[in-house]
Amino acid sequence: MANFINEKGRISISSDEDGSRLDRMLLRSLGNEKRTLIMRLIRKGNVRVNGKRCKVDYRLQVNDEVFVPASLRQNDVKEVCKGDIPAFLLRQVEQMPILFEDEWLLVIDKPAGLVVHGGSGHEAGLIEALKVSRDLPDLRLAHRLDRDTSGVLLLAKSLQALRTLTESFRERDMDKTYLAWVQGHPEPHAARMKSKLSKGVSIAGERMVVDDDEGKESVTDYQVVLECEEAGFDYAMVALKPHSGRTHQLRVQLQNEGHAILGDPKYAEKETLKKFKVLGGKGLMLHAWRLRLLHPITQQMLVFTAPFPKRMIDFL
Repeated sequence: MANFINEKGRISISSDEDGSRLDRMLLRSLGNEKRTLIMRLIRKGNVRVNGKRCKVDYRLQVNDEVFVPASLRQNDVKEVCKGDIPAFLLRQVEQMPILFEDEWLLVIDKPAGLVVHGGSGHEAGLIEALKVSRDLPDLRLAHRLDRDTSGVLLLAKSLQALRTLTESFRERDMDKTYLAWVQGHPEPHAARMKSKLSKGVSIAGERMVVDDDEGKESVTDYQVVLECEEAGFDYAMVALKPHSGRTHQLRVQLQNEGHAILGDPKYAEKETLKKFKVLGGKGLMLHAWRLRLLHPITQQMLVFTAPFPKRMIDFL
């Protein structure tokens, strides 16, 4: 069950959250988009457990009462009404390919161009629409894909499944493989990219992620799959295996290597974007192709693949 805030601004901890960290419980309940605010308010002592200040890693116990300040309660978790979701978005998610579903998990093939949750100028996203169209009010994102990235997206139907999946991502017990068309021909053909990424850095008035000494360690392995040349323009398909999950990690690391993902309006150079369009390219050439994981409840090994999208096939 989802955690609901009562009229006094408190969450009562159930057995599902016994042993959870304070910050992770709040992120699951209020949404990952509030991460920065949640962390700041916990550290300032505005979030209290049983009336006392606690650190972000405090382990909750059954019947603990967590006070949630008003700034976090605004637009907090609530039942989503069909009228809140645009009709076109409901139609889109109803037609979306389902790769796997059981009583704990939902795995979909997300199309490019669709945000995964509402906010930042979007009235609603994929998660809000799925809750309504499939009558799954407790559905939660287990990981995220950028709006313009297509492919395998994993969602949890229960809090128990979400907690296990979150730990699997954190402990790197999941194997994710992306495919991308990139500028140039990377050398060597297989290597590991390492960087320290920081987000929220403003460059020419736009929020960007950059490689910075104060950033978080980010590691990705790549393998060249195919090399092409068209009208004097070199490009290649690469397979990418990230070992961390930073915002825009693949896009920034490849750009830093001189092999920006084709169609990336944020990180690719203007000249590269121009050549890409001349060759008929459209959209970000990044696809979450494969996900391998242990089922959070049955412990069965699962492997999901999303077919190569038309926009990437047409470019070839």
